[in-house]
Amino acid sequence: MRPRTIRCSSELDKRIAKAAHEAGFGSDSAFIRAAIENELRRRGGDSTAAEDRIAASFDRALTEIQRLATGQQALFAFVDALAKTVLTCVPEPTGDAYQQAIARARLRYDRFLKSVGSGLSGEAGKAFAELSEHGKR
Repeated sequence: MRPRTIRCSSELDKRIAKAAHEAGFGSDSAFIRAAIENELRRRGGDSTAAEDRIAASFDRALTEIQRLATGQQALFAFVDALAKTVLTCVPEPTGDAYQQAIARARLRYDRFLKSVGSGLSGEAGKAFAELSEHGKR
């Protein structure tokens, strides 16, 4: 072993001697070596463990974001297909019935927006309320 010299105050020297004796070390030097090894192990292990935990958290977040993105794409595809089907299959009203159909459609649309809005909460509900108010301007 390579010798190292450290200077300690008399108070610290007394505390080292007392702790070494209480812990059952053969000498103060053995206690100091063990304390240094424990500190180095703690510092090295914690940073590696912390990095592993952070990486695992990022992996979980990425997996969740990808799952949500896939669900959102499926929902958009569903709504797109539904809108195309409805617009293709519903005939346009003619003549006098056209204005009445528009009025009824606006009422149905307002009920639809209220139904959708009641199913949303938090920030999504606020954003939807803003969008629905924007459409009325």
